[in-house]
Amino acid sequence: MARKYRTYAEFWPYYLREHGRPGTRALHFTGTALALVLLAAAVATLNPWLALAAVISGYAFAWVSHMLIERNRPATFTYPLWSLVSDFRMFFLFVTGRLGAELRRHGNHHS
Repeated sequence: MARKYRTYAEFWPYYLREHGRPGTRALHFTGTALALVLLAAAVATLNPWLALAAVISGYAFAWVSHMLIERNRPATFTYPLWSLVSDFRMFFLFVTGRLGAELRRHGNHHS
């Protein structure tokens, strides 16, 4: 039986382990970056189709990475809100150059 996480602080190390391979993270980053660009375009143009495309692109890249690279079930199915928050946290740690240290701190040796 899978462990149930009661707090976000417990969930975060699990999330990082579920994204242990660099290829998984790369596809996540691509999807998140594309989603942010599409969301900004949706706001700028007031086009709801771009907002929908943002959601689809973010999840599509992530789910493909789990299916093809990580070979695990995306955490979003069990922890949707914490997974969304964690995806953006991981993305911003990456763009600020702090993700490697965070991965090492939580025992990820694929950083």
